[in-house]
Amino acid sequence: MIPRIFGVVASLLHTGARLFRITYNEINILVYYFLIPLTWTVMVDYCLHLPIFTPVLLVIWAGIVLRNWGRFGKWCDWLFDRSVDFLYYFNRWGGNYVLNSVIICVLIPLVIYAVTLVWLIKTIL
Repeated sequence: MIPRIFGVVASLLHTGARLFRITYNEINILVYYFLIPLTWTVMVDYCLHLPIFTPVLLVIWAGIVLRNWGRFGKWCDWLFDRSVDFLYYFNRWGGNYVLNSVIICVLIPLVIYAVTLVWLIKTIL
């Protein structure tokens, strides 16, 4: 099951990369370091009734893009490599890259979405 989940997510990222004409590393960084956190900050800001976290994230990303203007792809490659190193770090406890990826990049974000959505629904009701 774990390899299948990994394969589906990787396939979706490859498809997105082709669709937007960017590299796999670039789409990976944009999804996991910008898009997913952006959705969380929007939900948290909505629950708090204060636009705090979303503008901060957008300013940080604007700085990253401006600082790396013209070499954004190389920066994404660098950050992707550091992310892979991070996932391999957990092998010391019996995991492997695929398992670590699914836990950290799929399951943990889903748990965060679930908790945030429950909070959001309670805020709305």
